[in-house]
Amino acid sequence: MTEPIRTLLTGATGTLGGQLRPRLRDAGHAVRAASRSPPSEPDADAEWVEMDLADGTGIEAALENVDVVVHAASAPRGDTEAVDVEGTRRLLDAAAQAGISNVCYVSIVGVDSVPLTYYQHKLEAERAAEASEVPSTIVRLTQFHSFVFDVLEAISRVPVWPLPVDVPLQPIEPGEAAAAVVDRATADPQGRVPPVGGPEVRTVGELARAYRTATGSRRPIVPVPIPGAVAAGFRSGEATCPDRTVGTTTWKRWLAHQSTS
Repeated sequence: MTEPIRTLLTGATGTLGGQLRPRLRDAGHAVRAASRSPPSEPDADAEWVEMDLADGTGIEAALENVDVVVHAASAPRGDTEAVDVEGTRRLLDAAAQAGISNVCYVSIVGVDSVPLTYYQHKLEAERAAEASEVPSTIVRLTQFHSFVFDVLEAISRVPVWPLPVDVPLQPIEPGEAAAAVVDRATADPQGRVPPVGGPEVRTVGELARAYRTATGSRRPIVPVPIPGAVAAGFRSGEATCPDRTVGTTTWKRWLAHQSTS
């Protein structure tokens, strides 16, 4: 009988982490799920451990008897430098000492072209993985459907929706993104691999109109040009990878599921 791959999953309570846990298990991994705040009543998908990348608490213990690390932890709304940069370096250093065979780092399409601070920190983390003594795999994903939905939910509360309607995005269903990451979470490091994107590229205007139809809203959408390098990066399609479409869940299909669930 083949021994399971002993895998540490960081960010196990996040949007992606929640999709990765059962898929890693089903793919033959013995999953150790790490979080700064593990659930009080964890499910049976994994062994849960407490770990804080920002201050290094629990990293060495979490890596004991582990073969592979799937590094999905991130802090887009928090201290991204402490977690995504310094925390990743701590994890990589400890992984090298622990003899980990592969750290699979999950990043974002466009981090090298869109000068958002968060993206720049993700790029620093990628470079740290490439420079580390521990072997690694770097896989970039496009934004999730749920992220786009949350942004539109927030803006839906105002009478008029000012949006950069011409900006192209390629949102992906988190479960389909997780399946692509699991394929890379092997004992054999693969370096930088092709990016993973949703099944179709749509403009912000198209996404917003489909959301408006699905929610029954009649709020007007007002095109707003956004100047600057960040907007230029998004407008030029740097956050998409149209030749690397994955999955079958389009934005409209995902919205339809949301309305019935």
